[in-house]
Amino acid sequence: MCTIANFRFLSSIHPKLDSPACCVDSQSPIAVACHGVEMTFKSGKQSFQALKGIDLEVKSGSIQLLMGPSGSGKTTLLSILAGLLTPTKGKVCLLGHDITAMSRSQLAEFRLHNIGFIFQKFNLFPALTASENVEIVLKMKGVSDKEIKKEAQHLLTSVGLADKGDVLPRDLSGGQQQRVAIARALAGSPKLIMADEPTAALDSYNGHAVIELLARLAKQEGCTVVMVTHDPRIVDVADRVVSLEDGILQSRASTSGRVQNIRKSGQNALAFGAA
Repeated sequence: MCTIANFRFLSSIHPKLDSPACCVDSQSPIAVACHGVEMTFKSGKQSFQALKGIDLEVKSGSIQLLMGPSGSGKTTLLSILAGLLTPTKGKVCLLGHDITAMSRSQLAEFRLHNIGFIFQKFNLFPALTASENVEIVLKMKGVSDKEIKKEAQHLLTSVGLADKGDVLPRDLSGGQQQRVAIARALAGSPKLIMADEPTAALDSYNGHAVIELLARLAKQEGCTVVMVTHDPRIVDVADRVVSLEDGILQSRASTSGRVQNIRKSGQNALAFGAA
């Protein structure tokens, strides 16, 4: 079986991040900002403009939803905000850093230490156990060997998978694989979480538990969450909802409700089911 030891070399391949130009002060209450973002995909002589002049700001410690019909540009915008795609035009600033001005190595270093990703299709390493999928990120972030296994176990426990650490992804249900992916995204306490349909593979019970977990991260630990979703339940815990259609921001709405109760309640134990 492939183990975390096989991937130790990965922790040394990221060069040191220099200080790039900042769009806002690093202490600004705005964690995520994009200005005039456009994205055009080309194939031969054909081109398609997926995003058209997007301006968006997300406050630190908030939950921002990106909603809209299929093909509206939600996932493209999330990928640009996460530094996974480079926009054709415009600027993206995360935590005060202009990521569109970074070199590829700088961007890789910045993502590693500041962003946790939750992908719709999980993107787990198939040859690694659930625990090893989490451990590899902790190793790359510089967590000591002594603490890695303990922290990985803590993260898996937080998503209801305390007894699944030695199990390979192929032997987990889709919902369990998604929860491993969420545990991996939380490794190293990132300041930003970028999530693409994080509850899509989960049943109602586990979906609610994940929603509560993400809300708690934002409201109690100051993590900023930007999320693409079709799940109406998440609106209840979001601070702001943005609607996209045909690559254009159509509306912005602030929300209120259960998110305030989560902030005040200090919930620590979240219950997950077997799915």
